[in-house]
Amino acid sequence: MFVVKDLMQTDLPNVRVGIGSVADSKHVESSVRALNKESVKIYYDPKKLVDDLFSGEIDAAVRGDMSSAELLRILKEKAEVSELERVVIMEPKNGRAFFMAPVGIDEGRTVEEKRRIAVNAIKLMRKMGAGTRIAVMSGGRIGDKGRNEAVDRSISDAEMLVSMLQKEMYDAYHAEILIESAVEEADLIIAPDGVIGNLIFRTLHFIGDAIALGAPVLNIDKVFVDTSRVKTDYIDSIILAMRLAEGRK
Repeated sequence: MFVVKDLMQTDLPNVRVGIGSVADSKHVESSVRALNKESVKIYYDPKKLVDDLFSGEIDAAVRGDMSSAELLRILKEKAEVSELERVVIMEPKNGRAFFMAPVGIDEGRTVEEKRRIAVNAIKLMRKMGAGTRIAVMSGGRIGDKGRNEAVDRSISDAEMLVSMLQKEMYDAYHAEILIESAVEEADLIIAPDGVIGNLIFRTLHFIGDAIALGAPVLNIDKVFVDTSRVKTDYIDSIILAMRLAEGRK
C-alpha cells in the first residue's frame, strides 16, 4: 500500500530540483532552508524555471507559490501541449493515501479527457508502487436519475468512462457520489470534472487538513509538480519531485 510517510522518511536521492517563488515568499524560502539540500534551487522567474527544466539544468521542478497563469502557460508552450493533465496525491487524517484527478478547473471536460488522464495516472501510480483501482465519481446515485439533467449527464458519463476503462482491462467502477466510500476502496478517484476535483482537493486539504503532496503533470516528458500557492510548507512537494526524478535516472 502506498503510504506518504514512506516517501518522506527514506534517504533522499541526489537530484536537482527547482522551486518557483514570488518575491519575499517566506514559505518557499523556509521550506528550502529546512530541507537543507544544496541541490534545491529557488527560482523567481517562471520562464527561467521552465527553460532550466527542459535544458536539463535541473531534473525536476515544483511550482511553489508562483502564479499558475503565467507559469503553466509557459510550461504548455515549452512542452508543446494544449492542456496539462495533473493528478494530486492526498492523504486524509487517519485515512489512506489516494490519487485524484482531474483537479484543474480546465481539465476533464469530456469523457475522453478523463479516460486519458486516468490511464496516464495509473502509469505513474504503478511506478510509485501504488494500487490501481479506479473509482469514477458522478453527481448522484443511480437511483437519482430523472431528478436533475446535469446529474443525469454526469451519471451517464461516469458509466461510459467505466465501460471504456474496463474494456482496456483497468479495475474501474462507478462510485456514484459516494466519495466517503471511494477514498477507502479505490486508489485513484476520477472526479466528474476539474472544477469538482479542485473543490474536493481544497476542502480536504485546506479545511480538513489532509496532506496534499502536489499534483505531478502527467502528459509532459519532464517532472513538474504543481502546487497550491497557499500552501505553507513545500517540503513534501519537493521530496515528491525528487522521487519522481530519481525514477527517471
